[in-house]
Amino acid sequence: MTGRSFVAAACAALLVTSTDVAAFSPMANNNKVSPTSLGMSADSRRDFLNRVAITSAVVAAGLGAGVMPANAIGGGLSKVNAKLASFGVPTISALPGGFTPLAAIYGKGANRFPLLVSYVHPSDWVVTLPSNDANGEDGTIQAGEYAKGDTATFFLYADPGNVKNIGEQPKSFFQESIIKAISQKGNNVYQNFKVTKVVPTTTDYKGQEYVLVDFKYELLTGAGFEVDRVGVASVTSVGDAVEVLWCASTRQRYKKTEDTLRTMASSFRVYADGLSFSDELL
Repeated sequence: MTGRSFVAAACAALLVTSTDVAAFSPMANNNKVSPTSLGMSADSRRDFLNRVAITSAVVAAGLGAGVMPANAIGGGLSKVNAKLASFGVPTISALPGGFTPLAAIYGKGANRFPLLVSYVHPSDWVVTLPSNDANGEDGTIQAGEYAKGDTATFFLYADPGNVKNIGEQPKSFFQESIIKAISQKGNNVYQNFKVTKVVPTTTDYKGQEYVLVDFKYELLTGAGFEVDRVGVASVTSVGDAVEVLWCASTRQRYKKTEDTLRTMASSFRVYADGLSFSDELL
């Protein structure tokens, strides 16, 4: 997909999801769609372009994935719990209000090793899953309200291999892991990244550790905008890699979205060791 296609997709997403009807009313006798032709004020045009830039970056991050509504993925708590139980891992006891569960296999293709990934996300978010073809698997597991720049994205960091006692790793380790996650399209997409808080946690399942990490950075968009992003990640290590679920929003929205981002990060679980994936692989 070209850069122009990213912007077109972003504009489409914003036009479809916008609740500001007046701002997006097209002017008569003009077949070209642009912020000016939509009759926006100067401030509205800048806000629109800013949101296009954010959405374009988010669309790019989901390349190779199949996009579908959330209810097409999880199928509800009972279905997700049945999937988790079939692998012999803990089920989800209760859902926060307004959330839906997700349980999906990452690594069905021969070019990746398989993982069972689970977390909860807002019920109205759109979910993407990896795609598979003759060349293997591409894309990742992601949920998001893309027009607003709110996302929860799974990332597998293979370079460190399996990391024992991940809760004892220095802050620099988590900074490196999350930077790898946000910069898959290149190191020129962010600046001023900073980890602000690190909280190790331990689950009842085999004592598996998850580290909750607060972070912030500036997203550098292809349109020349700098967008302040704030987020919470959950970092663990199973199999032969480090796994990250990073959940982020714009700084302007963070006061509203912080609880949602923390709920998603805290719910993140990933399993590999001792599980049989033979029925799931392609």
